Amino acid sequence: MDRIVECIPNFSEGKRKEVIDEIVGEIKKVKGVRLLDVESDVDHNRSVVTFIGEPKAVAEAAFLATKKASELIDLNIHKGEHPRIGAADVIPFVPISNVTMEECIELAKKVGKRIADELDIPVYLYEAAAQRQGCVNLEDIRKGEFEGLKKEIETNPARKPDYGPARLHKTAGATVVGAREPLVAFNVNLGTDDIEIAKSIAKTVRFSSGGLRCVKAKGFEIKQRNIVQVSMNLTNYKETPIFTAYELVKSEAYKYGVPVVGCEIIGLVPLDAMVSVANFYLKLENFKKEQILETHLWE
Repeated sequence: MDRIVECIPNFSEGKRKEVIDEIVGEIKKVKGVRLLDVESDVDHNRSVVTFIGEPKAVAEAAFLATKKASELIDLNIHKGEHPRIGAADVIPFVPISNVTMEECIELAKKVGKRIADELDIPVYLYEAAAQRQGCVNLEDIRKGEFEGLKKEIETNPARKPDYGPARLHKTAGATVVGAREPLVAFNVNLGTDDIEIAKSIAKTVRFSSGGLRCVKAKGFEIKQRNIVQVSMNLTNYKETPIFTAYELVKSEAYKYGVPVVGCEIIGLVPLDAMVSVANFYLKLENFKKEQILETHLWE
């Protein structure tokens, strides 16, 4: 591939493997697309799919997966910890190689309009593709989730979609499409079932509440394990590295007498982000990613 775009759609289904497989199958059948990762979470009831390819092929795969999700997922009966407004909840395009952010913005607009025109699903543009200030941040668009947006989209001019009808699709809701830089989805699990502790720590950590720059955070319950989680998106892992976010969560948890019992990365992560973690914790001097064996295997 000479020109590579990454797409990381999030679907509101993390329990029914057969549904996830059908959606992913739509992506796999597009020539010129390479599936990289599929991660599903039962508690969040959500799946994150990562694939790459030439811009036109990626756009086609994103549309087909959205179409299939709209046929198989009903937001009226969907329940999960993660906020959502749509079956295909969010579809970001990320420039990887020989593709500009401007091209990804145009890709987001074309795919968004097609989803609205052909599937009758309202579409909001976010991040770099946002057409208005109130839609830059995903959390602003998802405020009130599917249930709250049902009325707001029809009555509040500020919540009108960028494409499509000013009403939710009966089962598939709405979809958010955009363009952004690579981010790291990083979660820290805490040894307690007290959700208020996780929410309090998330508020301390996230930038919008005065915390770390380029960090979005929420507190969630992981009911299957009887613990809670601080779930974070590091939108610029160079400005706020993984270890910085982790250390702040750990120190805040310590104030409550709560241990960190594990961490997880959702989806794929840039190599540089993990090298910075190794440098920090191992106190490596002058270590570079070029010293990692695997970086030379495909030269």
